[in-house]
Amino acid sequence: MDPKYSAQDILICDLCQRAALQSHCELCHVNLCINCVGKHLSDSSKRHNVVPYKQRTSVPNYPKCPNHTQKHCELYCEKCDLHVCSTCLSSGNHKGHDLSDALQRLRIKLKDLQKDLKELEKKIYPTYEEIASGLNYEKENIDKHYEKLTTAVTKQGEELHREINIIENNLKSEIEEMKTKHLAALHEQEKQMNMITSDVKQSILDLKKILDSNDISITSEYTSRNAEFRCLPPKMKVSISSFSPHQINTEQLHQMFGSLSALSITTEKHGYTMETPEAVSCSPVKLLLDEPEIITTIDIEYDYLYSVTCLSEEEMWTCGKDRIMKLYNLQGKLLKSIQTKSGNLPRDIAVSKNGDLVYTDPDAKTVNKVKNKKIKEVIRVQGWIPYYVCSTSSGDLLVTMNSDDGEQSKVVRYTGSTEKQTIQFDNKGEPMYASGYYKYVCENRNLDICVADWGAYAVVVVNRSGKFRFKYTGRPSSTAKESFYPYSITTDSQSQILTADCADHCVHILDQDGEFLRYIDNCYLQYPWDLCVDTRDNLFVAECYRHKLKKIKYMKDTQ
Repeated sequence: MDPKYSAQDILICDLCQRAALQSHCELCHVNLCINCVGKHLSDSSKRHNVVPYKQRTSVPNYPKCPNHTQKHCELYCEKCDLHVCSTCLSSGNHKGHDLSDALQRLRIKLKDLQKDLKELEKKIYPTYEEIASGLNYEKENIDKHYEKLTTAVTKQGEELHREINIIENNLKSEIEEMKTKHLAALHEQEKQMNMITSDVKQSILDLKKILDSNDISITSEYTSRNAEFRCLPPKMKVSISSFSPHQINTEQLHQMFGSLSALSITTEKHGYTMETPEAVSCSPVKLLLDEPEIITTIDIEYDYLYSVTCLSEEEMWTCGKDRIMKLYNLQGKLLKSIQTKSGNLPRDIAVSKNGDLVYTDPDAKTVNKVKNKKIKEVIRVQGWIPYYVCSTSSGDLLVTMNSDDGEQSKVVRYTGSTEKQTIQFDNKGEPMYASGYYKYVCENRNLDICVADWGAYAVVVVNRSGKFRFKYTGRPSSTAKESFYPYSITTDSQSQILTADCADHCVHILDQDGEFLRYIDNCYLQYPWDLCVDTRDNLFVAECYRHKLKKIKYMKDTQ
């Protein structure tokens, strides 16, 4: 580091590079010692204004010209990509080149630094912290899981006699070895995550230091590491072992005792990506149209139309007050019909990551998947009633449920048939959602979980870990609607949240942080019941009582 800028060294004269500085020429931007003041003033070819160093006015610290040591570079040559002084210009080496003021370039560079700092503080660092927190949570629950395995093995062993003690002990040893490997793998990933998190934190400190320095040289030399930090390390994928006991048979004791499935520790990409500040997941930036417009209107063969979800840009699954779910194209042609397995009415539908139809059956307390016209029960619950469902970017299912007595509500994440996450209470132990009522759910592009909580008159949004982010209760202004009854909800490529206000016959559009952007209320909507958005950000609105499906264009194609 240049000793002039080191906090541990004495600031020295710019001319002799030896003695401590005491004065400053405000016109030449040069720091001087006592001995060099006279030498500097002897140059009568230009004006000088030497003042004590502590009394100098705040001026930009222009970089010194490498070719003309007495000069500072107040301009920047765009073609040559370097700072230049007035003498460099008079030499003719930059004749015809585009020049800009060094301060102007500094301001542009500082804006880039501010963006990097904001992304590091608001996006990257919190993401790494969240991942590290998740690893701690896994570690805290490892003992419980492996304790269950050990208990199962012990119970099976107690029913046998002394001749199987060796087998029992061997299996326990395997469990302990698996546990050790599992913990070691988690510890190693946690260690790696902490190292990267530390680097991110250090980058934040470095950026703040640069921003405070007002130093063009250091600022110009800054190289962003944000792209490096956006590339998250591989996520560890663990196939946790389970114990499979068998009926006791003394003749086949070794085979009948049971076995542990192997512990599998691999890595995979995280189920979410780091978005750049300018666009989510590299999606092109789109702007809202001044006036949304209806592209087409389709009559759907239901008395009441309850739900719609896009299979493609041309085909939409629908369900209503009927046990049959129907697939339509944009011309209104019925392409396919599927009757529920139980004969009950479906409450909500979604399309899985693989393109399969998923529907909820509240009466049977099941969530089902349709593949090649065959219906498979995926989830069955007890004590709770599954109502609304969505498929996430990772292939999981998010299901909103009410308790049998209607006193509690929650959102549950399933991977296949396995419950992976429950969102029910906030960090104070209070219910996250109103009891009972309708609760459509969707996942945003930033992996937030968004719920239209009709009973709370609010849109409730939590992050991927279930931590509360914000609650939207309608636009707080004199032009807002008098009441807010959010019914269904969906999101688009810009992470904007769209929710249907059924009672006021409109759609609210929010940004990903819950700020109101606009209404869609000029498309003759009547009781908009459900919403979905296709891959081109066209909005589909299901009008319940008129059993009509409207396709609405509300965003410009590109910026």
